[in-house]
Amino acid sequence: MHPKARIHADPVREVDHFDCLPDSLVLLILNKVEDVRSLGRCYAVSKRLCGLVPLVHDVYVKIDRVVAVDGDAEDTLNLSSPKPRNIFSHFLKLMLLTIIKPFHNMRNPNGTGRPLFPQLSQHSPAQVLRNFTHVRNLRIELPSGDVGTEEGVLLKWRAEYGSTLQNCVILGGTRVDRKPVGGEHEPSLEDNGSMPESFYTNGGLKLRVVWTISSLIAASTRHYLLRSVINDHPTLWSLVLTDADGQGTLSMGAEQLKEFRENQLSASACSNRTQVPACNMKLKYTPYLELPGGMALQGATLVAIKPSPEGSNGSHPNRKEADGFVFGAFDGPFKAAVKALMKRRTYLLEMNGF
Repeated sequence: MHPKARIHADPVREVDHFDCLPDSLVLLILNKVEDVRSLGRCYAVSKRLCGLVPLVHDVYVKIDRVVAVDGDAEDTLNLSSPKPRNIFSHFLKLMLLTIIKPFHNMRNPNGTGRPLFPQLSQHSPAQVLRNFTHVRNLRIELPSGDVGTEEGVLLKWRAEYGSTLQNCVILGGTRVDRKPVGGEHEPSLEDNGSMPESFYTNGGLKLRVVWTISSLIAASTRHYLLRSVINDHPTLWSLVLTDADGQGTLSMGAEQLKEFRENQLSASACSNRTQVPACNMKLKYTPYLELPGGMALQGATLVAIKPSPEGSNGSHPNRKEADGFVFGAFDGPFKAAVKALMKRRTYLLEMNGF
């Protein structure tokens, strides 16, 4: 009796659908990810992603910790606290910490066994970012604003840089209030478009000068600390450095980045920030300003700053461009505040470089 023949089907070969996706589509997805930590995790998934992650165009770095200069773990600070200490002096190291953390235990794919990224204490942000060879749009977020203010005070600034300051706008207020339901604010008899006398006598003008200088120092420090990243990444089209509080934003576009690379950076005497050029300032003020959403701003102030012609490095913007920057500096109710303040009387101030 002949044994029965059995027919076995060949095992079905599983199709890896991910391998069917073209590189261009995978890169599109990775560009939507942006976050450097998430990209670090993607890097470890497969050899294919290991080769694609360095090609992403959009990178977002969120910094949430400060590590003391001596590297002591016990001195690690949480920058969500109201008053971080020495944020500028620690900036380089905390930037490194944030970028390097997801890559810390990775090894080179060539089998040498050496870490893909060297030790934190020995390398600059530019060296850490060198593996991202095609970055076009870089966003960095600090954990908090740089300028300390009293509780309830509103202070926001936005600066535009090339090799030096090109534009800066500052919006401030001594207090943000919620308007009473059905209540109407009675305008001050002094509020006829002119600066009230009390503005000069109660320290109001001095406070605005402090806001202005502090914001310019914060902007110039951020600008100076980014110099190596800009110089070593010629693919950059845009660079934005902001903070989680939404207090300050420094931005640079393609032409400004090009100008930065072509001109020598002018450092201040203290050598940890870019020198602020001599500037012309337009100050606008109203004691009380209603905002959308049932809010009101006490002591509302707008300061528009641009370099004086001799300090503009040949990039002095015309009035239309400068006004466009001011109107587009902020969003939401603060955009409405700028629009309202721009209708107020203008007071001109001059400031020497520092």
